[in-house]
Amino acid sequence: MINNILKNFCLFTFALIAPITLPAGGIQKSLNQNKFSHNINEIILSANTSLYSFPEVHSNELLVLDIGTTLSVLRNWKINESEIWARVELASNKFLDDPNKITKGWIKI
Repeated sequence: MINNILKNFCLFTFALIAPITLPAGGIQKSLNQNKFSHNINEIILSANTSLYSFPEVHSNELLVLDIGTTLSVLRNWKINESEIWARVELASNKFLDDPNKITKGWIKI
């Protein structure tokens, strides 16, 4: 009887602890091992700026961004030497904000 209880206890303990060390288990890797992009360019606007649907001044203006808005630059688009555009994403809380809120667009630099 005691031998059977001991076997069950060992099996139960192994079943609870062993999965966390497996690759698909619950153990978390350190943040250095994750492949986060370390070259995210963030900018803070120093003037009111229009957010466009695509990189052209005559495109649809999605909204006007206020001074101090924080943006993440996703990519740049160079039309010519005097006209450079940036694809940007507004800082937002994806869980609390309205899912239909515009978060990406183009700004002229």
